[in-house]
Amino acid sequence: MTGPSLASPLVSTQWLADYLGSDELVVLDASVLPYQNPNGKPGLISGHEQYLLSGHIPGAIFADLIDELSDTDAKLPFTHQSADAFAAAVGALGIDNETTVVIYDASVGQWASRLWWLFRANGYDRVAVLDGGYTKWLAEDRAVEVGHVEATPTTFVATARPESWVTSEDIEAILDGSARGALVCGLPPKEFSGEEGSRARKGHIPGSINVPAGRLVDRETNASIPEADLRAAFGPALDEDRVIAYCALGIAASADALALVRLGHRNVALYDGSLAEWSANARLEVVSLV
Repeated sequence: MTGPSLASPLVSTQWLADYLGSDELVVLDASVLPYQNPNGKPGLISGHEQYLLSGHIPGAIFADLIDELSDTDAKLPFTHQSADAFAAAVGALGIDNETTVVIYDASVGQWASRLWWLFRANGYDRVAVLDGGYTKWLAEDRAVEVGHVEATPTTFVATARPESWVTSEDIEAILDGSARGALVCGLPPKEFSGEEGSRARKGHIPGSINVPAGRLVDRETNASIPEADLRAAFGPALDEDRVIAYCALGIAASADALALVRLGHRNVALYDGSLAEWSANARLEVVSLV
């Protein structure tokens, strides 16, 4: 038996309400929450406590992007795992290779998109992001529940798609003209320009266009903006043979990657190290507009 079929990597709240409770359907809450350190610098914490105490979509299982679905031994947070490690983490969430997976978060969808990308990069496409996420679900006064939902562990087989990821060397090849590709940065506009940011070298990789993750959703509903507006946001990048998305840590970039795939682009990759890696290398250029 397989789960409900998906026509798109984005599903509506009504679709999920109609299929909620179906066999071979797993709903994941992938929320990660911002906070401020005592030194004033921003940080990120798991949304697990909010999931437990404030509520979640009925039956949703919490997916921990910080500790369980990232390589915690890597130098940078949220670095993607090996295929085997990802398969083990996903199997522990009760997902096998017949499961339909719907992912949401309590933000603008960038965390859900990150987990969606991890599935895609590991060869599994029966996965979608909930359009509007938990914000839209609550606004529509749909059912919620509190407390832990226990998964029934199973076996998941991952098949890595290495073309889903690029390195700084791949970016350099585009910049020196030895490779073709468009660079899309998912940072907020003021971080892209260099006006704001916590990195020592602020700004963006040369030649990039800015498509902020927060601009991909409607401010009123938190749902995706119309397709025509998405196309306008990416502009000429859609005509390039390959599009590489990046941001600070590969999270907002995942929302851009989801949008590009929805628009039909067939060659999208994500720079996992993003600016956290790039800006730390003094040899590599960072452009500031201020």
